This record gives sequence, structure tokens and C-alpha cells, in this order.
Amino acid sequence: MSEELYQIIARVMKIPLSEINDDSGPKTIPSWTSFNGYVLLHELVNHFNVQFTIDEAMDVQKISDIKRHLRNHGVTLDG
Repeated sequence: MSEELYQIIARVMKIPLSEINDDSGPKTIPSWTSFNGYVLLHELVNHFNVQFTIDEAMDVQKISDIKRHLRNHGVTLDG
């Protein structure tokens, strides 16, 4: 499911999949604005059928943080 996560991020941020890794985040992806962060959160909630807390949403500094929160909500990821 990491691939699915990366595909969602690439689509929302309008960047090539090849530019995404676990260390990518708002500081390394210029299109990761506050608005696109909200859109990404919405897409993740819909795709993975989870609800994030405000603290979880505010905690995201890189994609590995998103993966950690998804795992905490019972989502199985492959990487």
C-alpha cells in the first residue's frame, strides 16, 4: 500500500512518483502548501477509510509520519 500512498501524494501534489520517498514532506515538496495538505488529508481519509486527529494531522513532517499514523489506524503498508 505504500505505492498507493505515493500515488495519492503524487496526484495531489502534481509531482512525478519518482520524486517521492519516505523523507519527502512539506519542506521538500514545493507544491505541498497548506491547501494541498488539506486536500491530501481528505484523499487519505477517503482512500484508507480512516479519521486522523488534529494532532496527527499537525504532526506530519514527512511521508514516514503519514505511514506511522496510517499503521496506528490499522492500515497495512508494505514499506
